Amino acid sequence: MKHIFNKGKDPQKPTLLMLHGTGGTELDLLPLAGMIDDGASVLSVRGNILENGMPRFFKRLAEGIFDEEDLIFRTKELNEFLDEAAEKYEFDRANVIAIGYSNGANIAASLLFHYQDALKAAILHHPMVPRRGITLPDLTGKGVFIAAGTNDPICSPEESTELQSLLAAANANVEMHWENRGHQLTAQEVEAAAKWYATFINS
Repeated sequence: MKHIFNKGKDPQKPTLLMLHGTGGTELDLLPLAGMIDDGASVLSVRGNILENGMPRFFKRLAEGIFDEEDLIFRTKELNEFLDEAAEKYEFDRANVIAIGYSNGANIAASLLFHYQDALKAAILHHPMVPRRGITLPDLTGKGVFIAAGTNDPICSPEESTELQSLLAAANANVEMHWENRGHQLTAQEVEAAAKWYATFINS
């Protein structure tokens, strides 16, 4: 997978896995990584799917309707890529925290839904429920921060709340942050995510 790896100053810190939204690239969320933790290593990945020329992490059938078969395949592909990248760049595979926006948040959530040890934690900006009707792995000890918009036309508040419930039912420690906004990524929610992250890694 096309990606950028920037080695951090402190090897004890998590590696931040940055996952862009539809139409983004591996460069998009690099400033966000610096705002969350400027001492951590960063692995920023570009989605392998093109939708009308726009990079994505998996196919969809329509707005808000995922191609489930492709989602499962691409989640596995990303999980295996993380295994390879950890070996190549010599970072701790068990200490990866995903930070995703929109489509990137959805693939990060899908990693949590499908693989118990894929991520240590995740910061999900405007995510949806990746799949319904499956049993999630035991996510005890995993931290998840969800930032959502009360007026988000793409990801309804009900969707965000449902995702929170599903993750919490799998024993993840979930914090919800609401902005009275739409689908855009706001400075306020990034600040809230940075605070949550600092508390989580020091707990």
